[in-house]
Amino acid sequence: MATAQKSRPVITLVNGSLGGSSGNTARLLSGLLAELNASCEVRALHLAETVCSAAEIQALLGGSDGFVFATGTYWDSWGSPLQRFLEDATDWEASDLWLGKPAAVVVSMHSVGGKEVLSRLQGVLSTLGVLIPPMSGMTYSLANHLALQSREKDHQADLWQLDDLKCIAHNLVIALELRAAQRESKKADWQSWPIDSSDPKRIWLK
Repeated sequence: MATAQKSRPVITLVNGSLGGSSGNTARLLSGLLAELNASCEVRALHLAETVCSAAEIQALLGGSDGFVFATGTYWDSWGSPLQRFLEDATDWEASDLWLGKPAAVVVSMHSVGGKEVLSRLQGVLSTLGVLIPPMSGMTYSLANHLALQSREKDHQADLWQLDDLKCIAHNLVIALELRAAQRESKKADWQSWPIDSSDPKRIWLK
């Protein structure tokens, strides 16, 4: 008897960079996608090129087992398309659409500011309810890129490198496998404090 083929986990890549599918962030992600495609179904959403309705965002989150969030660095923050997406997706904060799903974060930058964006974005995603696996976030800059091409190799191990994307992909896949196993055994019971989803829209200044 033939056994049913196990479906591959679905990872949604949310690219919040202003460069969309042709910018530096998208090029940076190509190495990560090559690693993930071996074991996952990857769906790419380039926010600079797509306007999502609330229903589309809800369907996107619900149909994803995990995420990769990516952005460039703009005035010490992430791209405006990603900001809009996060604001819209807050309606499902701590719901099953987010809760316990693993997410990796990749940030590009020209020279400075990206590490702060990475840390802040991971914090936002954690509060929404996602799980941040170990060693699942990095920044990559023009300064990095040029330094790694130097003949001086002594301190290059201190810099994030493109090969580090393999580590991110590996840890994200491990987190997906652990989540699937925990759900099957019903051992994963993530909880959330009460969420008042209407609170940000209330008028409190009278």
